[in-house]
Amino acid sequence: MACRANSAQFWHAGFAFVPRLRVPGVGYDKQVMRLDDFQGVNAAYVLELYERYRHDPESVDPDTRKAFDSWTPPSSDRAPAAPSSAVQIQKIVGAANLADCIRRYGHLAARIDPLGSDPIGDPSLSPAAHGLTEDDLRSLPASLIDGPIAESSTNAFEGIEKLRHIYCWTTGFDYSHVFVPEEREWLRHAAESGRFLPPIDAESSEAVLDRITQVEVFERFLHRTFPGKTRFSVEGLDMLVPILDEIICGSADHGARHAMLGMAHRGRLNVLAHVLDKPYAQILAEFKDPVGAKSLRTDLGWTGDVTYHAGARTAAPRGQMYITLAPNPSHLEAVDPVVVGMARATGTMVDRPGAARFDGRLTLPILIHGDAAFPGQGVVAETLNLSRLAGYDTGGTIHIIANNQLGFTATPAESYSTSYASGLARGFKIPIVHVNADDPIACLEAARLAWEYRVRFGLDFLIDLVGYRRYGHNEGDEPSFTQPMIYKTIASHPTVRETWARTVVEKGTVLPELPDALVKKYFDELEATYASLKPDQELVPHVPPPPPAGTAAKVVTGVSLDRLREINEALQARPEGFSFHRKLERGRDKRRAALVNPEERSIDWAAAEELALATILADGTPIRLTGEDVERGTFSHRHAVFHDAATGQQLVPLQEFPQSRAAFELHNSPLSENATVGFEFGYNMQEPRRLVIWEAQYGDFINGAQEMLDQFVTSGRAKWGLTPSLVFLLPHGYEGQGPEHSSARPERLLQAASDINLRLVNCTTAAQYFHLLRRQAALLELDPLPLFVLTPKSLLRHPAVASTPMDLVQGRFLSVIDDDNARGRAAHVTRLILCSGKVYVDLVGSDRRAASTDAAICRVEQLYPFPHVALAEVIARYPSVRDVAWVQEEPENMGAWEFVRPRLEELLGDRCPLRYVGRVRNSSPSEGSSAWHQLNQKTLVEQAFAPDGHASVPSMVLSKQV
Repeated sequence: MACRANSAQFWHAGFAFVPRLRVPGVGYDKQVMRLDDFQGVNAAYVLELYERYRHDPESVDPDTRKAFDSWTPPSSDRAPAAPSSAVQIQKIVGAANLADCIRRYGHLAARIDPLGSDPIGDPSLSPAAHGLTEDDLRSLPASLIDGPIAESSTNAFEGIEKLRHIYCWTTGFDYSHVFVPEEREWLRHAAESGRFLPPIDAESSEAVLDRITQVEVFERFLHRTFPGKTRFSVEGLDMLVPILDEIICGSADHGARHAMLGMAHRGRLNVLAHVLDKPYAQILAEFKDPVGAKSLRTDLGWTGDVTYHAGARTAAPRGQMYITLAPNPSHLEAVDPVVVGMARATGTMVDRPGAARFDGRLTLPILIHGDAAFPGQGVVAETLNLSRLAGYDTGGTIHIIANNQLGFTATPAESYSTSYASGLARGFKIPIVHVNADDPIACLEAARLAWEYRVRFGLDFLIDLVGYRRYGHNEGDEPSFTQPMIYKTIASHPTVRETWARTVVEKGTVLPELPDALVKKYFDELEATYASLKPDQELVPHVPPPPPAGTAAKVVTGVSLDRLREINEALQARPEGFSFHRKLERGRDKRRAALVNPEERSIDWAAAEELALATILADGTPIRLTGEDVERGTFSHRHAVFHDAATGQQLVPLQEFPQSRAAFELHNSPLSENATVGFEFGYNMQEPRRLVIWEAQYGDFINGAQEMLDQFVTSGRAKWGLTPSLVFLLPHGYEGQGPEHSSARPERLLQAASDINLRLVNCTTAAQYFHLLRRQAALLELDPLPLFVLTPKSLLRHPAVASTPMDLVQGRFLSVIDDDNARGRAAHVTRLILCSGKVYVDLVGSDRRAASTDAAICRVEQLYPFPHVALAEVIARYPSVRDVAWVQEEPENMGAWEFVRPRLEELLGDRCPLRYVGRVRNSSPSEGSSAWHQLNQKTLVEQAFAPDGHASVPSMVLSKQV
């Protein structure tokens, strides 16, 4: 040891010492130091330091020296025997360090693999690594070990052996990365006290045997009855079901009322049958897969999905809790953010104005991950990152890795770079328990620890359930092609039911005949169900009914002028003592006066949005608005949150105005698209009566959530009967900002559009946006559909987009807007220009427009559902039209062209040709040069008005007749 005691040295060495002699919360000048304040090795260390101080006060640090100046050591009859030599002190320190290493690294030696592979191990777990022998440990007091173990041990050796049994047996407690002392101490005490171990009496032993017999027999029956059918069996991880039982029941007893489960394929059918009580008859009918069920509605695009993707909902246990299993696609972890979004929605109360209130105790999100998918798929990390963020936390999510120790065919060494499949969770300070899936007692202890930790701290917890996969990736796969040695072991390995049955029979806690009797009981039940099966009656898919015809068109969205003025005045009120940023004052003054003149075009995009949201809240519909920098808006147009220029205090007018009747929830989302869109989808599905809106920083960034769009948002209705109504605000428009800041990729949305699965709009006026939002809120229950809005950027403050207050009062959303300037000369119009979005402003602002008296410009505001009737009426108004052009900013293979082309051709028939005007086909959405962009944009407008469709300047713009 160094001559001068230094606290950092001892901590970095991993020593258990209290580094300086401070009694917590008491200053040196006021404290009274007692040897009783220190125990075991710490007490010995204090005496050693005091001896150094007596011989040379400079040998200890100043704070310790100051403490010793006024300290009198205890009398010899009260003081423990001082160490007799440096060797003895080294033994004491070694024993303390050995105990600490077992607590920290014992999981590396735990026997967590049911197939018997050797654990990783660590040299620091050996007494020899600390200069100790067994005799040394027997000669040292148990108090060196500390904690509950010390109290029940006679010496350090006995305490160390007990620690090994806890930390190096079939459970690996992995929590040294948890940095909050209170949490870490609780976890340590929980592990060492044994208070979470379930009883092993006759009743409990029989209950476990009964449950895992149900699980195993169900899988064996399916395997025998439907050979070759894919079911992704849980065999090898059978204890997953009892673990879920324990977590759900324990949480229900502590106030949770809604459990949301998300999981991939492995074990899903068993969870549906035994956790969510999905009837055997329905599952078996789905496996029998009858053709031509009369309940199917092909006109609605219903496809259904495979059985191991399906979701379900039930009420259990003991009527205390609703349990929901979210449907999940083959993108294994895609459901993760969906489930936490569902949990957030359920725990969020919005019944009164102001900010939403969240109570995580009401909900229980459980995510069951795959061992290859958890570290491999980025959405997992994105979801974990949400766990402690305001607006996204759930009060703790319980994670279970269903660890087969194998991917499809890839080994762990080929699947992840961490020591465990759970390694990612360490960075988020989530406690981890690795547990052997063949040890029911250890599994149930882990489950109890998980829900108790969540109840106490409201944070995430992870169980790494380590088992194996009895068959291949699916039951038609031959795993021995790639893993011959592992599958030789698995072929002779007994099931957990067989092992547990043998154990409890040998202990005498259950009768010898019970295991076989239970197997027969559950086989008989399944066989009887299968024999009486009526698939046409049992297989009843949930197909959402179509909305009444014309529902969207009949919605009244106008608001009286008096009501608008009253609400606007309240929104612009200045709270006493609040200092607005001086640059925002002018905009607020303008907003105050926006409704004075009913006929003045004074309502810009931001004003229309705020008034729409405020009137929706005043109607009693709660709103959740989130997104990338959504509080201010990417283009500084929104300012939904004001910050006091002097104090930083926040003001959210939409949470403060007195006319509101519902909560307004507003959050900047983290820089994620995939997880945040999944989260908002889940929130929306769980609480469909709330208007849920997500805004991208730029519409292009929706690319990052393509998986969520494809798997949930646009196909959820056809696959699972879901009816989402999530709103997407996607800034879109070509303004010379490059390929990643121009296009929200409407072509991809249109490619996914079918039947009644979404709405896609490209508004060109503030009033249109106002009525669109109000229409969406009104249709949440009547006709729910996801709404994609291609929102403006440069046009946010453009005069051409502004509307009058009377447009908000008298108008409604129009799917098509005709050219008002051409109505008086309709008979003379020979050219009809059709377009959508910002390009309309470029066209009407062009010098060529005034000269083109034979042309009319019509805006298609709603691209899907395609407005056939409204467009047909517009075309019919111009009997002399001989040339119809579709004009767009996007390349020919992007934008709306390839979607609208066949529909326009159908509308036009043989009447006149159809012409395309836009950028040429390209792999990139736009040019990267602003100057090049300006040239192409100018040429595009010129070609739209040119009678022959040609421009005077060569560019990357194409005009061609179809």
